[in-house]
Amino acid sequence: MKYPSRTTVLVSSFTVVLLWLALDVGIWPLLVVACVPFIVHICRVSLKQAVQCALITGVGHYLLQLYWIVFVLGQYGGLPLFVSVPALLLLCLYMAGYLLVFVLVARFLHQRFSMYLSVWLFPAAWVGLDYLRSFLFSGFPWMDLGYGLVNVPVLLQSADVWGVYGLTFLILLLNSLLAFLVLNRAVKLPVVRLIAPVCLLCLIVLSYSGWRWRQVETALLSAETLTVGVVQGNIEQGQKWNPARQGTTVQGYVEQSRKLTGGVLHPDLIVWPETTLPFFPINHPLLIPIEDLVRDEQVMLLTGSPWYERGGGQSGDVRYFNSSLLFNEEGRIVSRTSKSHLVPFGEYVPFKKFLPFIAPLVEAVGNFTRGEIANPPSCKTARIGVLICFESIFEEISRKWVDAGANVLVNITNDAWYGESNAPRQTLTMTILRAVETRRSIVRSANTGFSGFVDPMGRLLQVSSLFVPWEATERLALMEERTLFVRGGYLFAPACLLLTGLGGLIASRRRKF
Repeated sequence: MKYPSRTTVLVSSFTVVLLWLALDVGIWPLLVVACVPFIVHICRVSLKQAVQCALITGVGHYLLQLYWIVFVLGQYGGLPLFVSVPALLLLCLYMAGYLLVFVLVARFLHQRFSMYLSVWLFPAAWVGLDYLRSFLFSGFPWMDLGYGLVNVPVLLQSADVWGVYGLTFLILLLNSLLAFLVLNRAVKLPVVRLIAPVCLLCLIVLSYSGWRWRQVETALLSAETLTVGVVQGNIEQGQKWNPARQGTTVQGYVEQSRKLTGGVLHPDLIVWPETTLPFFPINHPLLIPIEDLVRDEQVMLLTGSPWYERGGGQSGDVRYFNSSLLFNEEGRIVSRTSKSHLVPFGEYVPFKKFLPFIAPLVEAVGNFTRGEIANPPSCKTARIGVLICFESIFEEISRKWVDAGANVLVNITNDAWYGESNAPRQTLTMTILRAVETRRSIVRSANTGFSGFVDPMGRLLQVSSLFVPWEATERLALMEERTLFVRGGYLFAPACLLLTGLGGLIASRRRKF
């Protein structure tokens, strides 16, 4: 097997570094040029070199994005390095596979179509593959390129039309334009025909973003509000499920909550993180201090908790859920929602019936049942869409909650698994886009951080530090608008996939045009 050329390795490494600087360090202008060397190289070299470039770039990029998986598997999964490191590499190789498919598709389209069409088909192919990755094998839409703009909220505003995939499309479109200008610099072609449509789209998007920024900012001034408190208990993951610590955990959250109710802004609702109650709450004695809290302070409480239900009939099967519970001011549980997108090999074992040999390796894995998205819990005039754990990275879940009537979103999570890695920052980044897509305020309560509040324009109003106890209160706008994204703009990504397939079908039947 021929080793990758020096140029291929340099181009791949350069692309990896540029993407890392743009997405993780926050130097967002680099997004416009980060993929230019990569696109130029895969279009110039042989198929073998292009494949090598895709694999090196993809694996390198996702190693920097997902290195924390080794920590999770080792620290909390109890797996040795000789197991957790290969597991990370396999995941990165899987993720790089989408980039490899993009390279094969892009080269084929480039050979069959003129650059005037290819400049649009390249970003469509990229977005279409991102969309596939969001649901194949349970889905893992982690840190798509559009999230790199999160530090510049004014540039996010068009997401209420076409979602984060639209932002990714625009970024890839600019990269493709620059790449084709480099590829064809020695050819005297009317480049105005290439540049003008792209510039026109960018101008339209920027104009829309500025207009929507002003419009939504004005709407927020007259919107109804809900005063919400968030508590971050900072409970160590290794101690979270220790029976001897259950009472201390609950008491700590109660004391922090009383600090909020004694402040200047008395909250209507207090939010605790995912599985704050480290026990099944049905008739549990530790519910007493929680009931006392909400009755004494006349506040509603939303908290994460495990839950179980016994099935009917003679079998008496027990179903387990990762749930959120809403307590009213009288101390009664008035609503429960459960996580609808479970973590594979964390909360359930996929294909368990067909893979019995893996059972000994996943004995600690939960056997949870999926919940449903319907009937958002109510607190005064608020209707709450609850995103549990990594549900906040899936745009379809927040969209479905809003479609069901939610006018505020709450993300309860436990990111203690990730340690001091970049993962908590990444999950916060992806959550922010959900606010803009749906034009909903978002409350985020994380066991160890980052907790905070996001307004419907994608601005962080308050945010905690990592691994510290924290509590805060914020008055949040309750928006009722159903955005274009919620009503149909979410179909942009599948439309890109369809367009790519159609382009490939046409290209396979015709010569270059």
